[in-house]
Amino acid sequence: MLKIGELAALSNVSRRTIDYYTKIGLLECERSESNYRFYPEDAMEDIKFIEQCKQTQMTLEQIKQRIDLMKADQVDEQMIQSRAEWVAHRMEDLQAELEEIHASVEKLEQEEQAKILKTLKPRTSTLIQSLSVFSS
Repeated sequence: MLKIGELAALSNVSRRTIDYYTKIGLLECERSESNYRFYPEDAMEDIKFIEQCKQTQMTLEQIKQRIDLMKADQVDEQMIQSRAEWVAHRMEDLQAELEEIHASVEKLEQEEQAKILKTLKPRTSTLIQSLSVFSS
């Protein structure tokens, strides 16, 4: 079990954020007799999940719904559809960005092109393989 300060330091978020997440039900804690909050070790994974969801523009309410469904081992078809549509739209945006990058790279010297493409190719090919599973 971790105190709020320990959890904040380990998860790299503020105590205030953890307090807020607890208040709105995203995190659960136990209270000691002296009213200290103690969080289970897996709270760090919960915070990581919350922060990842926030990066995809999910609201805290959507994140809470998703966490509640996961804990209840249920599936919400509407939420899955909504997230799939968001991902598909984001994929289109990323594809357009990659096309812009590719056009700019073509204007560079061959050696500079090689450096950039060496960085992009492994990542984009892995992403394309992963995404093709969903787009077929």
